[in-house]
Amino acid sequence: DVYYWECKGYTPLFPRILGHEASGIVESVGEGVNDLKPGDHVLPIFTGECKECRHCLSEESNNMCELLRINCDRGVMLADGKTRFSINGKPIYHFVGTSTFSQYTVVHVGQVAKISPTAPLDKVCPISCGICTGFGATVNVAKPKKGQTVAVFGLGAVGLAAAEGARVCGASRIIAVDVNPRRFEEAKRFGITEFVNPKDYDKPVQEVIVEMTGGGV
Repeated sequence: DVYYWECKGYTPLFPRILGHEASGIVESVGEGVNDLKPGDHVLPIFTGECKECRHCLSEESNNMCELLRINCDRGVMLADGKTRFSINGKPIYHFVGTSTFSQYTVVHVGQVAKISPTAPLDKVCPISCGICTGFGATVNVAKPKKGQTVAVFGLGAVGLAAAEGARVCGASRIIAVDVNPRRFEEAKRFGITEFVNPKDYDKPVQEVIVEMTGGGV
């Protein structure tokens, strides 16, 4: 969100409400929305699914929806090209279809995922981006087999989720690469077995990993 706030890599669009991770409760639904109702607990998702286009129907590319694929330049709703936020009659633009830095937001029905009402909302909000991004990258794309070795670069939310994905897949060695050694102990809970700090070596970290693993991960 800071990246887009600083207008790096895209056309500035202000004023807008940023935010892409959240959890919440449906307050109301629009016409034609049949699979959600007020009171449902949901996660807003900035890469949505219309469930009808060729990508949504594909097992390989269903996160590339032709209608709701992430678009950082669009600041309006698809139905009418208008915003749902305003102040003193002037429009405030949306951000990636979610705009979660707000007590209330309005999103396309294809950009929310219904979750269990027993899930603690203050704990599950990172699942709407960071956790599923890292976990999915491992389980759905890298697909490590049982007993294989995996390297994860960076132990932020996405990296930890990627490590958890590797653990679930049965990887025997999960090597973390990070410049902050204080993250290692916590990372063990997510399956990390070894830690490499690039600052400890005078050669590229990939060469270190090749030597550690007898050829690479």
